[in-house]
Amino acid sequence: MTSLLTGKVALVTGAAQGIGRATAERLADAGAHVLLADIDGGAAQATADGINATHPDAASGLAVDVRSEADTRAAVRTAIAQWGSLDVVVNNAGVTRDATLRRMTVEAWQAVFDVNLLGTMLMTQAAAEVLREQGSGSIVNVSSISGKVGLVGQTNYSAAKAGVVGFTKAAAKELAHRGVRVNAVQPGLVNTPMTSVLREDVLQQKLAEIPLGRAAEPHEVANVVLFLASDLASYMTGAVLEVTGGRFM
Repeated sequence: MTSLLTGKVALVTGAAQGIGRATAERLADAGAHVLLADIDGGAAQATADGINATHPDAASGLAVDVRSEADTRAAVRTAIAQWGSLDVVVNNAGVTRDATLRRMTVEAWQAVFDVNLLGTMLMTQAAAEVLREQGSGSIVNVSSISGKVGLVGQTNYSAAKAGVVGFTKAAAKELAHRGVRVNAVQPGLVNTPMTSVLREDVLQQKLAEIPLGRAAEPHEVANVVLFLASDLASYMTGAVLEVTGGRFM
C-alpha cells in the first residue's frame, strides 16, 4: 500500500476524528504527505503528531472552518507551501443537527448545509484552481447513505448529502477535461463519535438493516477513499461508491 500515493500531497477536512482521521492515516500509510484540516486545529495537530510518530514529517494539522472561503483557500496554500504541490482533496467535514421535519429549525437546516455542502463546494473550488493548472488530481467527497434513501429525523442531513452527490457529478464533468477526477463515497453506519450518541434501540434497528450484520470501522471507509484517490481508480470520475455493508442496496 505504501506506493499508491508516494510523492503526493493530500488535504483532508474534518480530519481530527472519525472517518477523516482514519482517512488521513491511510493516505499517510500509502506514502502521501497529509494536511489535516479541522475546525479544531489543536485536535488536528494532535492527530497529525500521531501520524508523524510512524511516518516522520508526513502530516501537519491546521485550523480550518470549511464554511469560510478565506480558510479553504488558505488551507490549499498551506499544503502547497509545506510540500510543494496538492494532488488529493478529501471533503469529509460534516455535522448533524437531527430533528423531525415538524421540529426542524432554519438554524439547524442551515448549519448542516453550511458545513456539509457549502464546505465541500468551497474547498473543491479552491483546490480545483490548482489541480486544473497542473492537469491532474483527485477529489473525493464524503456523502452518506442518508443522501441516497433519506432517513427519518434527517431531512437536513439527507438533503445536504444528496446535494454532495449532485455536486460531485457536476464538478466531475467540469474538471474531467483537465485531468481532475471527482468521486464520492456514501458510508452507512460507521463506528464514529457522530454515531456513538445513538440510543441503543435505534442502533439495533439500524444494525438489523445491514446484511453484513455490523457497523463499519472508519478505516474500512478510508480504504475506499484511498482507492478513489489513487491511480487504481484512474478511469473513474463522477462515481459514487456505497460503503454500507449492503444496507439499502
